[in-house]
Amino acid sequence: MKIIPYCIFILFTFTQYGYSQIVENQTDNQNLVQFSGITITADSLNPVPYVKIVDVKNRRGTTSDVNGYFSFVAHKTDTIGFSALGFKPASFVIPDTITKQRYSLIQLMSADTLTLAVAFIFPWPTLEDFKRAFVETKIPDDDLEIARKNLLAADIRMLAEEYPMDASMNYRNYIDNQTSKLYYVGQQQPFNIFNPFAWAKFIKAWKDGKFKSKEERLK
Repeated sequence: MKIIPYCIFILFTFTQYGYSQIVENQTDNQNLVQFSGITITADSLNPVPYVKIVDVKNRRGTTSDVNGYFSFVAHKTDTIGFSALGFKPASFVIPDTITKQRYSLIQLMSADTLTLAVAFIFPWPTLEDFKRAFVETKIPDDDLEIARKNLLAADIRMLAEEYPMDASMNYRNYIDNQTSKLYYVGQQQPFNIFNPFAWAKFIKAWKDGKFKSKEERLK
């Protein structure tokens, strides 16, 4: 007989607990709000994309899209935080006086000036690499050096006209001829016999006596 009162007590306890849970769930559902809105700049009213929107209470939220629009489920009296790079943080408390389960907001974001620390970027990872690169760096030629090399090349060409070519010069001449043939593949290669510049060079060399033998030159 003692079991019956005990069972009645257990049943009454679970009934009260279930009823309180139902009431709590109903109250919680009534406090749910579909919180939507748009984030824009305070000065020009342009959309602010990718704003981080967080419910401070339960640490849940969303991010605004490219047009600044956002929407997520929150509760009445919750504090909503807004943060974005280049803008000052903002917050908004959802009022508890709203009668519908939807609430819209136009959140203004004020621009914030960020002062970053000075950063020095070097192409060398260490000081030793910089020293080695500084010593081994080839300085480009200035105008005077370029002119000197050009005159030296002209002197070499003049000496080549008076003295026969050695093995390296023969090889260079062969490579130049092969390159010229490849350049004119599929078309008629021009003949120097019809080149007026080549004829002018030949006549000048003939007048200068460059075609005489060494014995005739010494006379």
